[in-house]
Amino acid sequence: QVQLVESGGGLVQAGGSLRLSCVASGSFVRINAMGWYRQASGKQRGMVAVISSGGSTNYADSAKGRFTISRDNAKNTVYLQMNSLKPEDTAIYYCHADVRRSPFLAASDDYWGRGTQVTVSS
Repeated sequence: QVQLVESGGGLVQAGGSLRLSCVASGSFVRINAMGWYRQASGKQRGMVAVISSGGSTNYADSAKGRFTISRDNAKNTVYLQMNSLKPEDTAIYYCHADVRRSPFLAASDDYWGRGTQVTVSS
């Protein structure tokens, strides 16, 4: 099994910064893409930023210029540096990983963390 554990959420004033971390643990061969998604109250979960195993990144328009995703493959960890936070960034932030578990099969599975709350006050 694979576990993803997020940390770093909290309450911050508008204009402030937070850094989220997500560590993957368990039995696996390789972690492919990792990413951050968020779900605000009453809304659907949506992509914030994703990063490939090679470091290629993709951001939601709302995150471009303010958020930076990075990863440390040696630590099986993905980060999300969030700057210039706005009240509309308030949401539960979920870590996602596409993980290959078997050395004999190329197939991979999706895993999610339990989420970390980010609240931005105005």
